[in-house]
Amino acid sequence: MINAQSTQFDAHFLTNSTKSLAAYHQAIVTAQEVLLHYFANQTQAYSGASPEEIASTLATVDFFPMFGRELSQVLNDVGKTVVSHSVNVSHSHCMAHLHCPPLIPALASELLINAMNQSMDSWDQSPAATLLEQQMVNELCRLFGYGAGADGIFTSGGTQSNFMGLLLARDRYASQHLNWQIQQQGLPPEANRFRILCSDASHFTIRQAAALLGLGEKSVIQIETDAEYRLCPIALERQLQQLQAEKLLPIAIVATAGTTDFGSIDPLLELAACAKRYGLWFHVDAAFGGALALSDRHRHKLAGIELADSITVDFHKLFYQPISCGAFLLKDRSHFNFIKVHADYLNPETNAVEGIPDLVTKSVQTTRRFDALKLFVSLQALGRQQFAEMIDTTLELATATAQLISTDPALELANHPAINAVVFRYYPQQNVSDQKSEGWHNRINSQIRAMLLQSGEAVIAQTKIRDRVYLKFTLLNPRTTLADIRKILDSIKQLGQVLERI
Repeated sequence: MINAQSTQFDAHFLTNSTKSLAAYHQAIVTAQEVLLHYFANQTQAYSGASPEEIASTLATVDFFPMFGRELSQVLNDVGKTVVSHSVNVSHSHCMAHLHCPPLIPALASELLINAMNQSMDSWDQSPAATLLEQQMVNELCRLFGYGAGADGIFTSGGTQSNFMGLLLARDRYASQHLNWQIQQQGLPPEANRFRILCSDASHFTIRQAAALLGLGEKSVIQIETDAEYRLCPIALERQLQQLQAEKLLPIAIVATAGTTDFGSIDPLLELAACAKRYGLWFHVDAAFGGALALSDRHRHKLAGIELADSITVDFHKLFYQPISCGAFLLKDRSHFNFIKVHADYLNPETNAVEGIPDLVTKSVQTTRRFDALKLFVSLQALGRQQFAEMIDTTLELATATAQLISTDPALELANHPAINAVVFRYYPQQNVSDQKSEGWHNRINSQIRAMLLQSGEAVIAQTKIRDRVYLKFTLLNPRTTLADIRKILDSIKQLGQVLERI
């Protein structure tokens, strides 16, 4: 059988055979019908199904059946068990996290990405894809104000990008100041004195990266923030002087352009100047706020980002791309040499001779998706102006929402939004003893969030500020209106009043 061309498996792979093309067409049509049925009939942000209900349904499924079934049956079953109980991220009442509604051009691009299945680790696995990604990276570097010496790589998102920023910061410090090559020699004896400075509102992945890099979470010094939850430069300077006095070794300053809870943007110009003064790596985590670079009205908020040694930017947030899609940008491409690894089978020498971008030497991944395509298609289809209008709309809505909350005696606003995250809480109207007050307030707000999710009316988040539970709207969806906000706030107040009486 193996000596002759077999058509036995044609229906399972996309090829040029009539059988294959027909099978693929039918599979896509069926999947499309499942999705269209879901979106046409899903009027709420979530079905309201409990974890137990979903688990009991999945418990009856044979995950490794001996024999298969018709794909149409499988997809329709998935529609009933999985799709119907998924969060509708495109619903105007879905506003819990930095979890965006994906653009239709990006969804169409995913069909191309998945069907072509290009692997971005070598030219012979992704010829056109390699060149398109490199050009997309070049344009992103220009967007953020980097010069001709810059470079970058697409990543799975902020976690990976932040890890890469601190990896290069660590290795560069060891090379320049200790004449130590970590890639070959491992951590230097002085590594237990390395310190990374960031705000106390920075993303948890900074601590995570420090742990993974062998420095430990103790190496991360969290600096106090101001009233707007931005890193305080005076406190940073004071901490750096203290570290010097203690013979500790600061290696990097991490600024945040869009904190998870508040969207706060650290004073990038001042922090860049501080990093330069002390000779430290300056990394900007712009996973959330990086998209402001597309907006003429709000780009100024990122002033100073062009001074960063490295930048994290996520496209599966305010660039409206399907998960996952991010990038790591580097001001000086030569710093990628710290992670460069040789592999004969990926033909790096041939690439260099022929001028082909060698993407794998810039990544901590080997096999990697062609995610640059969906961003490229989205930008081509919408243009910068449409992106800017969507981003601007969400920021306007956040400002209006904060105004609405601040004038309502039943609600307490925690922040004036810097981007489009609004943090607040329901404030019970009953008088209670001081001892009971905070715990009681916290329970009511937590229950409000849970009840909204269970009913399917809205998906909102909760967070904590100084041990107080707050609710959060993350307003990424440009289709969400102030009328939607009013409706959810009314429900929050109604639920709060009911819970007060329990």
